[in-house]
Amino acid sequence: MSMLAKTDGRPTEPPDTGAGAAAEDRHRLTATQGLAALSLDAMASVAYGPESIVLVLAAAGAHGLGFTLPVTLAIAALLSVLVASYRQVIAAFPDGGGSYAVAKRHLGRRTSLVTAASLILDYVLNVAVSVTAGVAALTSAFPSLYGDRVWLCLGVLVVVTAVNLRGIVESAKAFIVPTAVFVGSILLMIVMGLFRSAPASTAAAHGHASVLADNATTVGALLLLKAFASGCSALTGVEAVANAVPSFRAPRVKRAQRTEVALGALLGIMLIGLSVLIGRFHLQPVEGVTVLAQLADASLGHNWAFYVVQFATMILLALAANTSFGGLPVLMALLARDNYLPHVFGLKADRQVHRHGVLALAAVSAGLLVFSGGDVNTLVPLFSIGVFVGFTICQVGMVRHWRQERSAGWLGKALLNGFGAVLTGVATVVVTATKFTEGAWLIVLALPVLVLAFEAVHRAYGRIGERLELGRVPEPPRRCHSVVVVPVSSLSRLTSKALTAAVSLGDEVVAVTVAHPDAESLRRDWELWNPGVSLVELPAQAGSLGRPIVRYVRDLSERHPDNRVTVLIPEVEPAHVWQRLLQNQRGTVVAHAVRRDTDAVICRLRFRIT
Repeated sequence: MSMLAKTDGRPTEPPDTGAGAAAEDRHRLTATQGLAALSLDAMASVAYGPESIVLVLAAAGAHGLGFTLPVTLAIAALLSVLVASYRQVIAAFPDGGGSYAVAKRHLGRRTSLVTAASLILDYVLNVAVSVTAGVAALTSAFPSLYGDRVWLCLGVLVVVTAVNLRGIVESAKAFIVPTAVFVGSILLMIVMGLFRSAPASTAAAHGHASVLADNATTVGALLLLKAFASGCSALTGVEAVANAVPSFRAPRVKRAQRTEVALGALLGIMLIGLSVLIGRFHLQPVEGVTVLAQLADASLGHNWAFYVVQFATMILLALAANTSFGGLPVLMALLARDNYLPHVFGLKADRQVHRHGVLALAAVSAGLLVFSGGDVNTLVPLFSIGVFVGFTICQVGMVRHWRQERSAGWLGKALLNGFGAVLTGVATVVVTATKFTEGAWLIVLALPVLVLAFEAVHRAYGRIGERLELGRVPEPPRRCHSVVVVPVSSLSRLTSKALTAAVSLGDEVVAVTVAHPDAESLRRDWELWNPGVSLVELPAQAGSLGRPIVRYVRDLSERHPDNRVTVLIPEVEPAHVWQRLLQNQRGTVVAHAVRRDTDAVICRLRFRIT
């Protein structure tokens, strides 16, 4: 059933009513919870966004650092464009999907797949980068843990995955306090810094070598573009809310929009505030100490407040992976609905969580963590390219959306999105070009590979649909003569239950047994029991249990092609899980052989032992 209702040509949400909807809403997000669950990536980016700008501008010396605030203001302007755009995306596409949904409707199937692939790559890399960055902060404080960084990364990943398997609301509740502490400490640091005329302390940077270039007096346009592109890494995560609109409580569009605006406002304030402090304190980047640590030192002093900021930053960087767990499973569910991913990714658990998507994201991220050895520098060059591809395609798609809709003020909205598309397009080209030799070529290669994989899955579902004649009126059902084959090895209550079920299901029932040392005894007992069902003894084949039964079923089907053959396999269901280890697994062996080599219906009868 469609999640959209049409009103005046615009998609709107259907009202959620009834006890079922109320129960489901308990496992969905409020606006505040959405900020905690879906904004950690963007919030944590203030720890490395301003630093990325400063490190690039440092190549032009102190004169270059003077452009930190103008570059940040340009990024904040782009942020406002993106927030305004994604706010409209949320309203136009309440089923979620963000950039993928926009591209699918307005730019065609292939473009939408490129968007989806770019977002998947970004989400997976976000998990790996966030976890390694958080662990790097921990090992910086405790160097003795450096040798165990891979295991620490995997441990953090397990914790975040386990929380998300309990539902997105549970993850939001778990992470809302760290998010509040981080945002509160950053805002306090900015306010305190604005009231200081000089740094309260420079202890954090003392003794560390400066990376500032000497004797540079000019700043070229290319350097500014590179600084802008590097700083745009702070914008990753802005799209997560639009991708996960179905995860919000009703009215989900309004809640998601409020979350998007709050995210943009907080991120913009923090980025601009930190850049102002960089200029106010004439901060210079040094080796081994982050820009954020220097700012905390200068604003708050080298005391307990400084360590609170560092600890909150470490925690939030590690937990920023949660943004991917909130957005990617929803995107994968939409791709599964469109037959571009296995349908299992569209299934939801009781707590409204796409469990298979969460587990798939965790598995791929774990592989990346092991591959990188827990080193964040190995992963950073690959990061943020995918999300800018999605940004650009989304902006272009929204331009076409406004041109087709032509609602009030459509021209201004289209110009805004067009300007955003130019900015994000430039950022995409610059980031890709500057990081290509550092590893970004892997992303350029992975994008088409993912798109080809989507196409392969889609073709496979298409072939299945053709064989099943989906979308056509099938021929009416007709009754066939039904033959039920029951494998037996001895006389027992299980055998009696199996034959009772068989005579209830079929027109003809045949019990079969594979020749074994006690076959003669079984035959005599069968004749004495006389259940009214004939027993057929099948010759053994090199100790195989499945092949003789498969051959018998095939012979039945060939002699009577109009018959419907069912193989009913009786099995014991023990009272305790550990007792399954005591079973001989004959039923599983027979079922696998029959399923693999015949078209017979398989029915597995469970006899529960209490």
